[in-house]
Amino acid sequence: MNIAIIPARGGSKRIKNKNIKIFCGKPIIAYSIEAAQVSNCFEKVIVSTDSEEIANVARAAGAEIPFTRPDYISDDYADTISVIKHAVEFYKEKNQFFDNVCCIYATAPFVTGDIIYKGLINLKNSNSDYAITVTDFSFPIQRAIKITEQGRIKMIQPDHYQTRSQDLIKTYHDAGQLYWGKSNAFLEKKPIFSESTVPIILPRNQVQDIDTEDDWIEAEFKYKLINDL
Repeated sequence: MNIAIIPARGGSKRIKNKNIKIFCGKPIIAYSIEAAQVSNCFEKVIVSTDSEEIANVARAAGAEIPFTRPDYISDDYADTISVIKHAVEFYKEKNQFFDNVCCIYATAPFVTGDIIYKGLINLKNSNSDYAITVTDFSFPIQRAIKITEQGRIKMIQPDHYQTRSQDLIKTYHDAGQLYWGKSNAFLEKKPIFSESTVPIILPRNQVQDIDTEDDWIEAEFKYKLINDL
């Protein structure tokens, strides 16, 4: 048995009501709920939230709200694994057990049922603890620069100044869509970014961090372009 858990804390600061703000015509959390449902991977799709407003929107989109998330994992410092662990333990106390858990972020409008299903296959076939969505950097991170206190430019890795781009190691970053994991991995709070994790590689046009208002505008523009809206 598998469960999808969508963390959606209230009180977002940089984007007001971020988890339920209207994105291309519907609350952004609805995209994650609907993708989980059409993936046919789950016996349950739940939202972990401390907000009644978010809970009402999530219910209307088809998710279950089995509990109100406690305060100790609802502040600005709450980490994802602790939130997932709490939900899994909630069901264990009710003698309901899940083999695999998928944490799907509430602000991931580019996630699809196919991506979720692919992640489950990657997790099972690799016998890993986790499978997470990643995408490659558009520019070689070995050529990254910083601005010094004097307002000057400085390479972070100057030894790669003359290295050809094709000779640099390809690097990836978390795509911020979902984390598949074995229940025990979450319960034991095993680190996600380790060699016990396999990637679900996504093209860059299916990935967009949404942390600021500018990110939101860019994400809507990209979504409309991809979906011919």
